[in-house]
Amino acid sequence: MSYYVIIRGPAGVGKSTVSKILAKKINADVVNFDSIMDKLGLDYVSGDKWIPLHKFLKADEIMLPKFEEKLIRGNNLILDGNFYHKEQIEDITSRLNFKHMVFTLKADLRSCIERDRSREGMLGEQATEDVFRLVYAFDYGIDIDTENKDVIQIVEEIMRNISALSQ
Repeated sequence: MSYYVIIRGPAGVGKSTVSKILAKKINADVVNFDSIMDKLGLDYVSGDKWIPLHKFLKADEIMLPKFEEKLIRGNNLILDGNFYHKEQIEDITSRLNFKHMVFTLKADLRSCIERDRSREGMLGEQATEDVFRLVYAFDYGIDIDTENKDVIQIVEEIMRNISALSQ
């Protein structure tokens, strides 16, 4: 039985790195929501501090049937994104009727800003802080503290939690 995992957190917390390694371990496809929003033309608009909920829900409307097809075919999925609108997570989990788990990767703001500075396509300090505040405005799923852990330790912690999904 296939399942999906949502990996959420602020910019610079390590979502994409964790998702890629986790995908190899659980034989899953990684779906990066930032890329989807960009490809659909629903991404950030200059002058806005965040992408409004209605754009994420529009992306869900377009993409969830494709995700469902993959899950029906037996593919596991990892949905990687900020997911700073609780309503979007609830939309996904209510419409994709498959086993799933949601993980929120946690780090302090300073760590996220430093990590953002070191990567290609950095957001910048203010945008990183804005997204950080939006993501952590509410708790959702299982929190994974990433401070003082390497990516393998983070993935192993997630693996311990998702072992029940594959049964």
